[in-house]
Amino acid sequence: MTTVHVPAPRPTAADLSVWPASTTEAAHGDLAVGGVPLTEIADRFGTPVYVLDEAEVRERCRTYRDEFPEAEVLYAAKAFLCRAMAHWIDEEGLGLDVCSAGELELAVTTGFPPERIVLHGNAKSPRDLDTALRLGVGRIVIDSPSEIARLAAAVGPDGHQKVMARVVPGISAGGHEKIRTGSDDQKFGLSISDGYAQHAIARILDQPQLELTGLHCHLGSQITTVKPYLVAVRRMVGLMMRLHEQHGLVLPELDLGGGHGIAYRPGEPALDLTTLARRIRAELADACATAGLPEPRLLIEPGRAIAGPAGVALYHVLAVKHTGDRIFVAVDGGMSDNPRPALYGVRYAPRLVGRRSTAAPARVTVVGRHCEAGDVLASDVDLPRDVHPGDLLAVPVAGAYHLSMASGYNLVGRPPLTAVRDGHARLLVRRESLDDIRNRDVGL
Repeated sequence: MTTVHVPAPRPTAADLSVWPASTTEAAHGDLAVGGVPLTEIADRFGTPVYVLDEAEVRERCRTYRDEFPEAEVLYAAKAFLCRAMAHWIDEEGLGLDVCSAGELELAVTTGFPPERIVLHGNAKSPRDLDTALRLGVGRIVIDSPSEIARLAAAVGPDGHQKVMARVVPGISAGGHEKIRTGSDDQKFGLSISDGYAQHAIARILDQPQLELTGLHCHLGSQITTVKPYLVAVRRMVGLMMRLHEQHGLVLPELDLGGGHGIAYRPGEPALDLTTLARRIRAELADACATAGLPEPRLLIEPGRAIAGPAGVALYHVLAVKHTGDRIFVAVDGGMSDNPRPALYGVRYAPRLVGRRSTAAPARVTVVGRHCEAGDVLASDVDLPRDVHPGDLLAVPVAGAYHLSMASGYNLVGRPPLTAVRDGHARLLVRRESLDDIRNRDVGL
């Protein structure tokens, strides 16, 4: 009998559409990112491990600069921040949006210019404000009336600080209710609809040491259509017109936040930046002409859209379990290094790397190692039926809200993060060790 060898299917362009642009198929079913085989990274640094493509991060920064040449683009540090990331963002000419004294100090001590940093937060601590003033942050976004007096007192009668007011435009947009921040029923900002924003802005204007440079809004996250941003432009310019009528105020800046949606799996929609930039530009020009106002300078705050597609997470399979008609593939990470599926049902597309399987695909659920039924990394995904312990799985689009949201649950140390570029891999953030965990525990 003649044995016919049937080669395993090779990845198609669609298979790699959500991977970093540098991703290539290597030998024996491996993939390389930034010229570095993923199996080499797993062997060298262990798993779980995050891989960040430096060239992809930089290219996405440049895309934003090209699409919004007239705007100030601020990278949203909450998506992911480390010293190298702050350095890349600085070199690519973007500003930085931070949410805490920790993010702020890390950036500034890395050499990031503080005047290009904006501080956010719905409940800024005294340390947050003191650090911002001490380091000379460019702008502070006021999120509640109580911040006005606190900030003015901290600045002092002879001081000066540029501020913006975060306004709630009453728009519900975003991929999940837990990441929608532009509606009136959540914790952020000052509502236009009940006059709260107008009242707070009047109080800001009464503080001579606070310079109101503009209005800020953020609609939510994972927004994949342009329309919500256009509605926001109209409502924000409408408020600017009323402020001009009431106070003779002409604000030079308008911050539309971020929330630009990306695809986590092949075929999913993503926000088209070219269309967004063109439509926002036209809408702002028309709205300002109608209101009789000069056009303010735009600010935008992408985070996920810069870091997310540049990252890959690697895991080793620890166990495969058949329960009834379900197959569970358990890996050596989980909700401590990626809580997003448990928090708001995010779907990923893991892939077997490191060997070429000829087995038929099977529908499996990739689960983590933690003692929670909700510790699921990817539900109902196709992997080769012969997946087994020791296999290496790679999860694309892992650059945003993974390490930044990682926890110490079950005292499992947070994974390391490596950067790849031009065939070289280097460690940016080391693995959290058991010694690190023990050293924090100082009582007995």
